[in-house]
Amino acid sequence: MDLLQMGAQMLSQKLGLQVDTDTIANALSGLLGDGQGNIDLGALTEKLASSGALASVVSSWLGDGSNAPISASSLESMLGESAVSDFASRIGTDTGTAAAGLADVLPQMVDKASSGGSLLDAAGGLGGLMGAAKSFLR
Repeated sequence: MDLLQMGAQMLSQKLGLQVDTDTIANALSGLLGDGQGNIDLGALTEKLASSGALASVVSSWLGDGSNAPISASSLESMLGESAVSDFASRIGTDTGTAAAGLADVLPQMVDKASSGGSLLDAAGGLGGLMGAAKSFLR
């Protein structure tokens, strides 16, 4: 199962959605990727890490051990309120519920994607990811 389908399935279960996982996967791709069935978690984690206070949160998702939580409001601010609202409409729920579900599922998706280092390697390792975040903070 690919990462997008896994995320869609987790989100469907978490929120008890009455839409098929392909619809959720397409909506996730539109929110987190290119809308063509691809998701760029490397770019997403860089965006999260560049927001300063979330750098340590993202680092926990990429590393071994437990994943630090992210608030639904922080995630909604980072992704954009209108984008999360559009996502919520596409999956048949309200914006707050969608943001809360994403806040729960996204750390798990990043954690799974970074298992074995593939996501970290794409970003130049944890140091590369954190270096990119620091460059945004200057």
